[in-house]
Amino acid sequence: MSPIPPHGGKLICRLASEKERGVWLKKAASLPQIPLRPRETSDLEMIASGALSPLEGFMGKRDYESVVDRMRLANELPWTIPITLSATEKEAKRLRSGDDIFLVGARSTRPGGSTPPLPLAILHLEEKFAYDPRREAEKVYKTTDEAHPGVAAIAKQGPIYLGGKVTLLQEIPHDDFRTYRKGPEETRLFFEEKGWRRIAAFQTRNPIHRAHEYLTKCALEICDGLLIHPIVGETKGDDIPAAVRMKCYESLIQNYYPADRVLLAVNPAAMRYAGPREAIFHAIVRKNYGCTHFIVGRDHAGVGNYYGTFDAHKIFEEFRPEEIGITPLFFDHAFFCRKCEEMVSNKTCPHSADDRVILSGTKVREMLSRGELPPAEFSRPEVARILIGSYKRS
Repeated sequence: MSPIPPHGGKLICRLASEKERGVWLKKAASLPQIPLRPRETSDLEMIASGALSPLEGFMGKRDYESVVDRMRLANELPWTIPITLSATEKEAKRLRSGDDIFLVGARSTRPGGSTPPLPLAILHLEEKFAYDPRREAEKVYKTTDEAHPGVAAIAKQGPIYLGGKVTLLQEIPHDDFRTYRKGPEETRLFFEEKGWRRIAAFQTRNPIHRAHEYLTKCALEICDGLLIHPIVGETKGDDIPAAVRMKCYESLIQNYYPADRVLLAVNPAAMRYAGPREAIFHAIVRKNYGCTHFIVGRDHAGVGNYYGTFDAHKIFEEFRPEEIGITPLFFDHAFFCRKCEEMVSNKTCPHSADDRVILSGTKVREMLSRGELPPAEFSRPEVARILIGSYKRS
């Protein structure tokens, strides 16, 4: 039995049976089609697998407005990020409530692929509605600045949202990380077979440096197992590619973690960069994957200077612990202290900034691009060498 119930109490599955799939594919030519953007494809995959339980489809108006304004679904269950499917006015005009619509995507996830669209799912349209993109940006991202990647994504959307349950016709095709693609049912079964009762999840979209390693190992001290769960959906253009990051995770786990206490699995979600709201969202998603604890570091899911350093910690105070249902583990800024001679944080180290090994992201990128290894106190050399290799190939 899983140590923690899914959000809302039931793990959703919206994958069609073989018989259902055959019936729907026969109707393909007669049904309207809507093309999916990468983020929407990721959301579809997450909905169908149960990772976004209790959602069974893209949000209707009541849930959407409640989430934007109150950080709750219409039934009062905490939820902080709108999960929506947009359409152009031309697309929406030909659709009616009650219609079944084919959602189509790319046949290959390889960049630059140009193949015919692949029918991925059916949207059972319940409603279509206009929304205020500026209001959504202001509420969810705390800014209307289109330099923010989440706000920029809203600006590129159609002006109409389509709400309704979905039926996924087949697993979303992926060419990468196949052995690491495990849905919530699989991770829950893995934890059960391992006998893990306390599982900490670590969200990441970057290579793991020594500070991250410290956070995860602190979590392992109080938990039975650790899920390293990197996002491999859509991220910012200047983020390190997922393929490079995965090599870094593999090397780090092989050399510095107890193999029988760590599971590396990819999260197909797209990053929103919504800061504090996304911290709650990430916690709920990992609860659906069966984790009992969730690591929340400084500026979790942040970008630029849009959020305060510990806003992602404070937002948890807006909900009762039992409402979220997964235990957050809050961590301060971590670093190596030369006087302490170990990894520490602002909470544990009394020494001055001069004794701390702290490098900016810009400084690290400059060193790697020149083929220089950052200090071992900042990054494991195995990880740094992988990153240097990626800079040489780019």
